[in-house]
Amino acid sequence: MLHINELTYRIDGRLILDAASAVIPSRHKVGLVGRNGAGKSTLLRLILGDAVPETGSVAVPRRARIGTVAQEAPSGEASLLDTVLVADRERAALIEEAAGATDPHRIAEIQTRLVDIDAHAAPARAAQILAGLGFTLDEINGPCSALSGGWRMRVALAAALFATPDVLLLDEPSNYLDLEGVIWLKSYIRFYPATVVIVSHDRDLLNEVAGSILHLERGKLALYQGNYDSFERQRREQQALTAKLRKKQEETRRHMEAFVERFRYKASKARQAQSRLKALAKLEPIAAIVEDRVHPFRFPDPAKPLNPPLIRFEGVSAAYDGNPPVLTRLNLRIDDDDRIALLGANGNGKSTFAKLITGKLAPAAGRIHRHTRLGVGYFAQHQLDELEGSATPYDSMRRLMPEASEAERRARLGFHGFGSALADTPADSLSGGEKARLLFALAAFHGPHLLVLDEPTNHLDVDAREALVHALNEFAGAVVLISHDRHLIETCADRLWIAGERTIKPYDGDLDSYAELVLQRARLERQARAAPALRSAEATARSDRPSRVNPGQLRRRIADAESTMNALRDKISVLDRALEDPSIYRQEPRKAADFAQLRNRLAADLEAVEELWLELQTTIDALDTARDG
Repeated sequence: MLHINELTYRIDGRLILDAASAVIPSRHKVGLVGRNGAGKSTLLRLILGDAVPETGSVAVPRRARIGTVAQEAPSGEASLLDTVLVADRERAALIEEAAGATDPHRIAEIQTRLVDIDAHAAPARAAQILAGLGFTLDEINGPCSALSGGWRMRVALAAALFATPDVLLLDEPSNYLDLEGVIWLKSYIRFYPATVVIVSHDRDLLNEVAGSILHLERGKLALYQGNYDSFERQRREQQALTAKLRKKQEETRRHMEAFVERFRYKASKARQAQSRLKALAKLEPIAAIVEDRVHPFRFPDPAKPLNPPLIRFEGVSAAYDGNPPVLTRLNLRIDDDDRIALLGANGNGKSTFAKLITGKLAPAAGRIHRHTRLGVGYFAQHQLDELEGSATPYDSMRRLMPEASEAERRARLGFHGFGSALADTPADSLSGGEKARLLFALAAFHGPHLLVLDEPTNHLDVDAREALVHALNEFAGAVVLISHDRHLIETCADRLWIAGERTIKPYDGDLDSYAELVLQRARLERQARAAPALRSAEATARSDRPSRVNPGQLRRRIADAESTMNALRDKISVLDRALEDPSIYRQEPRKAADFAQLRNRLAADLEAVEELWLELQTTIDALDTARDG
């Protein structure tokens, strides 16, 4: 159980936490929410012990381990797999000690502990986590230095998950994941065997993994049971009740004040008037509800609609500097009323496609037909880092409106939520959300016919994301979205395109079916590591799903799986008996280590085959039920 006791903390004199308290039960999945700047990341630092509060404390059970994602992305020549394995400090320390140990008793203790923590199955588990986060087998065995910053942060996330701390703190983990990675992460966190506190503005992520919501507002913490939608509903009801009570109290106060004014100098009523004066003095005022309202996003409509299509791709390929094509065989069109979400794992060409649309990249082959008067507004995540640090929003508006007066420029900035203070603030001093708002204003300045938004929500809190949803739904032009935010996609897009296998194609399913497709791929990758006797049969069966399922074939595969499981259990049993003999550690420590490694490899194979058996059995049960029905 995690106890947050009366925490008070200030930054540069500003009160961030004001005697904040909360209790998080063990093994709960808790979403920590609040407006940008409320102090969520600060609270995580206090829990970790990286910051010291003015007053109060954080208490966790004795020996409980607290873990989080490293702030610095891993680098160097170590492989991704080795980088993740090192995160389990106990395992790494035991293996290092075992390499130089000579005392038979200590060797026995080390090997026993390694078996207890399933240490030799750790490489398979680490590889599964890395694969779930989108890494290929070659990348898993390759160096961290070969990856970009965003992908190295995925390695840091994999290391935090692999270490399996008793309290896992995650601060916006989806910011460096694609939709496929987020889908996998949600599935992983749901079954994580310990406490998780996750800071996220991803509404869908919080709805699927959080069993309670910890709300940080004006320095105070409040814990709500249920997911994010439940939290919002409870909070609205609470606010409505507070407003009703406040109104009733104000009516009571006015009535009492009127009575006092009328009768305070009348002898027969003086005592009653004095009594009401005392009651008024003791009447605790109910605080008014003060909401920090998000300024709306605004995307001006195109001045003049264009006849469809806006863009048509005919046999288009895209490549960089003579390298092999990133995208091929693009035969697509975008019309004036399209709302398209582009799905697919990172590295499949989504951002390249955005550059083709915006004209920032010329096609290597084929033709792109554009409407002659087409205007395109483009927002990309990397543009936040490309803003000139010393330039203010007013400087940016002055470049776009060279002939306008200062009042006209400031009015335009105010239209987009930049008051006088923010308008004259250098970009380096703007928050991530404020920078994103500025880029939206610049991208939509000329009233484009088509908006291309590449990960637009990473620096927006939940309320700001909702404001973006409203703005996009009110926009009269076409929209192409590249995003891992499922809520944004579901509320703004009516067509799905998938990037994969070096091309982009329309997808007929919805996000639910796509999520199942992603998780199914992950299951297939795990099954590919099953025992050799089943690996080729499973790959063949899954490579081309038949239109009719053969029950007899399924039962034969179930029997094969059961036979393989029994064989693996027999081998593990033999190894367990050998490892139970203390003499093996004294007389043949190397053999003991080899036996322990083999035992855990077989255990990993057994787990994979058992998972396959369960899926096959579920399928045959469903067929039997359908036949009996």
